[in-house]
Amino acid sequence: MHLPEPRGPLTEALFSDLASGTSLSATSIVRGDRLAADRAPALTDEDLQLSLAVCYELHYRGFDEVSDAWEWDPALLRLRAALEKRHLAALRDLVGPLAVTDEPIDRQLTALIAADDGPSLSSFMAKNGTLEQWREYLALRSVYHLKEGDPHSFAIPRLSGRTKSSMVEIQADEYGGGTAERMHSTLFAGMMRSLDLDATYGALWDEAPAAAFASVNTMSLFGLHRRWRGAALGHLAAVEMTSSEPSRRYSAGLRRLGFDERVTVFYDEHVEADAVHEQIASVDMCGSLVAEEPELAADVLFGAACSLAMDAVAAHHLLGAWESGRSGLRRERPLAA
Repeated sequence: MHLPEPRGPLTEALFSDLASGTSLSATSIVRGDRLAADRAPALTDEDLQLSLAVCYELHYRGFDEVSDAWEWDPALLRLRAALEKRHLAALRDLVGPLAVTDEPIDRQLTALIAADDGPSLSSFMAKNGTLEQWREYLALRSVYHLKEGDPHSFAIPRLSGRTKSSMVEIQADEYGGGTAERMHSTLFAGMMRSLDLDATYGALWDEAPAAAFASVNTMSLFGLHRRWRGAALGHLAAVEMTSSEPSRRYSAGLRRLGFDERVTVFYDEHVEADAVHEQIASVDMCGSLVAEEPELAADVLFGAACSLAMDAVAAHHLLGAWESGRSGLRRERPLAA
């Protein structure tokens, strides 16, 4: 994977440093400090979100032109921490205050999800999504789904007992239960190719908007920080508890356009798997965590609320663009080779 194109002053300086230097330049540090102190909306800031995504990607698969030695560079980590602080502040503003009650955490998660009033992108795609809109949607979602499971899996070593075993049970299915061809990332890549999209890991980063990176950056932030292990589990629980029915609708939308089960298998898999995962995630995983560490209940709810809110951000972005007759991507996407 190659470094993406810069989207502003920070990414321009940062990417130059990563590709050609052995230390962070004063230019990157100054521009990072300015961006971290900016008051503009952080979750849709192209320069900030791409900078964070590239910093995090060093913990995933890295970049061809960037030395692995950068992964734990102290100056780069300080820059990332400053950007994370602004990202977290934006998340808190987005989800607002969350009340923790004495109810079991699974019931609190269910109530939080029931109260969500975000737009239903899956309903639109099921009934109205055109082939080109489907391609844009998959391009945006490819930023996460081509690494599906990985951000949450960072939290596994920070858990123990029933909490850990429950999370591993969920994540094992994300990775195909030991069968590489059934990995969810592999199934998603196959669907992309069927719709004439380049399914190479990271190939569509230059087309994806900030909303795509903000969603994955939230997962990466939670997964990479022990401090946010509760939020990582709450985020995962919300994903598992809300994806079965939307996946059924997404599958119906593809079938409406003439695709069969060879293409819809990614969504068909989630209809079945996530219906089972819902109880494991909310009762066994989050329930066990909060039983062991009651003080993490608020973080669990925060992570779940962030999952719902970031889905809404992406939905508003795409539906707003399409309603006004614009593409939801930053530029024309390349077809598969």
